[in-house]
Amino acid sequence: MFATLIARSDASCEFCEVASNLLPYSVGPMHDGTAMTSVLLCDKCSEMIDGKIEKNYFRCLSSAIWSEHDPVKVLAWRVLDMLSDQAWARDLKDQIYLNEVLMAWAISGVIRSSQHKDVNGVTLEAGNNVLLIKDLVVKGGGFTAKRGTAVRGISLVEDNPAHIEGKVEGQRITILTEFVKKK
Repeated sequence: MFATLIARSDASCEFCEVASNLLPYSVGPMHDGTAMTSVLLCDKCSEMIDGKIEKNYFRCLSSAIWSEHDPVKVLAWRVLDMLSDQAWARDLKDQIYLNEVLMAWAISGVIRSSQHKDVNGVTLEAGNNVLLIKDLVVKGGGFTAKRGTAVRGISLVEDNPAHIEGKVEGQRITILTEFVKKK
């Protein structure tokens, strides 16, 4: 399998194109031990998928999403889904074409970050206070929440680490974590 992946990828990481410390990465849950369900990744890409992701590191996926190899596209979709709190990642994810079978494969092994993080990557917890870092038009609220507004005692949206809730001008609103920083 390793030799097949090396040949397929020209001996470089199929995400960032680094040519050192390469290992097969299984794109489960359909793992059958062959190159057809594996991706050749460098140790840094592999570690970040399985651990702490640097928000802008995977911008390199702008090339990988066009791969002709299904496991590369499926894993790229999963990583971008995990980074869905970033606008650039959502844009890249929207560009990936996955047919019905590949989309089912991608969704079946979704990697979910369970932590809510602010714009600086600081972990947010229920009850924290945050500041808005840009003006936000509140849909249905009829007002704009101004940059610098303090939102006290936030709550976390459990099924979406990209969203928090808090009161602004007396109304409870949902806010994207990419638009707040912890106080």
